[in-house]
Amino acid sequence: MKRRIPLRKRLLVRLLSVSALIAVCSVAATAWLAVTTTTSALKEEQGQDLAADNSILARLSGYAATHADWAGVRGTVRELAAETGRRIALTTADRTLLADSAPRGTPLPPAPAATVDPLRTDTYSETGAQLSGIDPRVAGPYRLPAKERAQLDALAARRKQCYERYGLQAGVVRTASGRPVVTLPDGTAPAGYGAAVCDDGRLNTPTPTESRALADLTDLARPCLGQAGLDLGGQLFLTLDPSGKDPFGGGYLVAKYTRAGQQATARAAQRCILTARRTQLEPYVAPVAELFLGIGDRSPSRFDMSPGNKAKVIGAAGLVLAVTVAVTAVVAVRLVRPLRALTEAAGAPPELHVRVPVTTRDETGILAEAFNDLTERRERIEAQRRAMVSDIAHELRSPLTNIRGWLEVVRDGVVEPDPPLLDSLHEEALVLQRIIDDLQDLAAVDAGTLRLHREPLPAGDLLAQVAAAHRVAAGAAQVALRTEADAAAWLDADPVRMRQALGNLVSNALRHTPADGTVALGARRDGADVVLTVTDTGTGIAPEDLPHVFDRFWRAEKSRSRRTGGSGLGLPIVRHLVAAHGGTADAASEPGAGAVFTLRLPAAEPPGDEP
Repeated sequence: MKRRIPLRKRLLVRLLSVSALIAVCSVAATAWLAVTTTTSALKEEQGQDLAADNSILARLSGYAATHADWAGVRGTVRELAAETGRRIALTTADRTLLADSAPRGTPLPPAPAATVDPLRTDTYSETGAQLSGIDPRVAGPYRLPAKERAQLDALAARRKQCYERYGLQAGVVRTASGRPVVTLPDGTAPAGYGAAVCDDGRLNTPTPTESRALADLTDLARPCLGQAGLDLGGQLFLTLDPSGKDPFGGGYLVAKYTRAGQQATARAAQRCILTARRTQLEPYVAPVAELFLGIGDRSPSRFDMSPGNKAKVIGAAGLVLAVTVAVTAVVAVRLVRPLRALTEAAGAPPELHVRVPVTTRDETGILAEAFNDLTERRERIEAQRRAMVSDIAHELRSPLTNIRGWLEVVRDGVVEPDPPLLDSLHEEALVLQRIIDDLQDLAAVDAGTLRLHREPLPAGDLLAQVAAAHRVAAGAAQVALRTEADAAAWLDADPVRMRQALGNLVSNALRHTPADGTVALGARRDGADVVLTVTDTGTGIAPEDLPHVFDRFWRAEKSRSRRTGGSGLGLPIVRHLVAAHGGTADAASEPGAGAVFTLRLPAAEPPGDEP
């Protein structure tokens, strides 16, 4: 049953919706840009120049941060008004006038432009404000007396000289409280350049004045922490970080006996400390004031778009929206058509291996090509799977049939279970065991669970062991078995697995080499590699068969007779075992001239105790 896609989830509807949204946003942005560009003079009249506003606010916030009241602010207000050409007025929260650059009796603008509060500074508009929202120029009880300042200046001078001995041209800057801080010209800490030996900690140690202020802050913060359930069961330690622009606003660290990772607890502690700090600094700063910016006795005018301009904007928006929707509909139809074909092909029965036509060269065309490639690979893998299942069934059926047949005739008393019969049944069982072991090895390789136990291994010993294991089989086949190894050829390999790989090659060579032939095993060093070869003087491999010798269940002899033995799994196992050691396996042959199988593996250096 064909599944129906809901209207809201169709690609065409989504493209149309996105295009409409983009068109509306584009028209709105264009209209806003046109209005803001053509009304720059009006914006200047309204006092909406953000840079000038920030400058005024920063000056007045700095005044409030360094004065306990607004008694002397009139001179600052008149100076700012002369510099910016604005009308500047300061009032209390209940609109009591504190200072005004306009003549007496001039009405205030309808709404304040900002609030001047150095303890709750706007982080985005106040230059230098920290995340705490406290103006960095507020010093309060942390302002150092002359004696302590002189002592810190001496410590800063000694640290600066120490840095200069390390080739660092350090400077000394002073915070609002009068504390000196040694920095580099770019503002970074000199200790980051390897001069940590200069940091003896004395310069950053709180002075008596700062210690008293920190103790008072601890007393102010403790009730809040207790209400929040943050009774730490001991002394609350607060330390200052003088390296920041606001050393008393963001550098407090709360030492607490709680588990790491409790973010809510840390945030509650920070809120309590921030509240306590504002309480501590409140007597040292001017009260909260409202800042009014205007143009004398006229209230700032608002920009209202004329009906004609509104009609033009709406008409242009409608036209752009219509064109966008139409173009998007055409494009979407072209995009959806190949996607529908892909969906139908993907939903077809797997055994059909349906392809889709490639009609474009864009992303959908590339997707269609990838889908067709995937379909071809799936069809090829399915064919290989069927062939492999058939081959496995045949390989297992033959010995099982022999074993079953002989066991039945023995059970029926037709023949006696003499030693030759038992030997034959044992041989068939060994064939089954060999096939199952080969399949298990291939399964381990495919699953990535094949384990290697590497150790230094001389190639000559490896060849000698393989030759000794096949000496009897070679003698029975009247084939000469020879080895020749370079003494410098060493491997870092699993000896069992390497004997298995070479044993498969030698067994294969003995099966295809006639009587009076020769099978030669060789090992030599070739640069950073060790090359192992198995050469025979057998019948050879046809050129059209050579690319398939390492395929599973492939045999040059198409008949399934065991006259030459083999299950078609030995050579694939060889390639996988060599690949697991980081090497390669290749075959070369000419019909009638024998075959050469070459294993190229990374070489290893001989152990130090070897001669």
